[in-house]
Amino acid sequence: MTDYARPEENTLGVILGKRNRAGVPAGSTAGRAMRQASARGASLGTGYLGVGASVLAGLQAVYGIGMFVSHAGEYPFILPAALAWVVYALALVGVATTIATRGEQMPDWLFGTFLIGLAGVVAFDLIAIWSLHDVGRYATAAASAGFGLLAALTLRRSRELLAVASILGMTLLVAILLTTKLTPQSIPAQILLLATAVMPVVFGIYIVRRFRRIVQLELDRVLVQSTVSAPRFAVGMLASEELARLDLAAEELLESVATGRTKLPLSPKTASTAASLATELRLHLIEGRRETWLYHAITESEQLGKSVTLADRGSLAGLLAPQQRDGLLAAVWLLVSDQSKSSPTAQLTIGPVTAIPEPGSKTITVPLVITTTAVPRSRVDPATWDAIGKVGRFLDSTQNSSLRVEIECIVTNPADQ
Repeated sequence: MTDYARPEENTLGVILGKRNRAGVPAGSTAGRAMRQASARGASLGTGYLGVGASVLAGLQAVYGIGMFVSHAGEYPFILPAALAWVVYALALVGVATTIATRGEQMPDWLFGTFLIGLAGVVAFDLIAIWSLHDVGRYATAAASAGFGLLAALTLRRSRELLAVASILGMTLLVAILLTTKLTPQSIPAQILLLATAVMPVVFGIYIVRRFRRIVQLELDRVLVQSTVSAPRFAVGMLASEELARLDLAAEELLESVATGRTKLPLSPKTASTAASLATELRLHLIEGRRETWLYHAITESEQLGKSVTLADRGSLAGLLAPQQRDGLLAAVWLLVSDQSKSSPTAQLTIGPVTAIPEPGSKTITVPLVITTTAVPRSRVDPATWDAIGKVGRFLDSTQNSSLRVEIECIVTNPADQ
């Protein structure tokens, strides 16, 4: 391979670099951050929830062992019940040890071994209490198996855990129907057993999903907040990554020519690569030059992108001062961040400027209207009014049972700059 082919390959690799499933360039800063976030042990802090769930399973096991000891004299065959607890303890300790040594992951072989262990726990416990004809009262290790599934709460898919919990519940239900005479006195114990086996996983999955949702929203807001300090007209975050990649490719190509590694005149393939670079750079430099910080904040946000629409033909949002931008962004975020079924939305209409500024005036008044749907005025958080107050003087009203806010934004006169 000749020397002049190497910079060409590097350039092509930058231009046509692989992208991840989110469409972010693999070699970019965002791509590296996403790879780190998806690396072993990095799951938005849910590992701490997994530790807490495992501790909860251990505490419930201590309670279950106490119940087993209190009924020990009533077992016709105590050995299977004791063996069930031994297997349960070995399963939990084995999983905890493997996770501690291999990192926060539970591969299929470990999950399958763990489930086999829990199946043995349930089988041994039912064998020990079968002749007692009261599963709800005497089942101890089998009831703890549902809590044992919490050890895999943050490491396996929710549907897998729900399927296992359902099978566990059905197994205990069948055992109850086959062995236990259902009376008003025995039914509460049977219901408590089924709830103990199934509900911990259900509640655990709900908590983990809510936690991940909260963290993702906060990350989204932090990324959007970075647009507050952007110039009046600017490219977005993803476009900035693309420009950085293209700039690096151009520098490598120019350096290779300057140092003599790439011979002149350029080969047709290298010249084509250089032309592609120039075209890409021109497109990125001219596109979006009428798109303001607010446009990028809305379109590049997962939360705002699906809930907020913007009408700003004069690109007047770019005139807002950083404090006004921060207030507007916070207000809109608070208005549409309600996670209820109503799915609130907001429309921002900025301009046009109707009041003619006085000659020599350093400021102008830009009208801004926030029209919402499914946001009743009575449910607006006080922090929202404080945020709107940072933007300018406002007047609120109700339109179609939803909030409407008209704001007068005092901004610097662009003609005076």
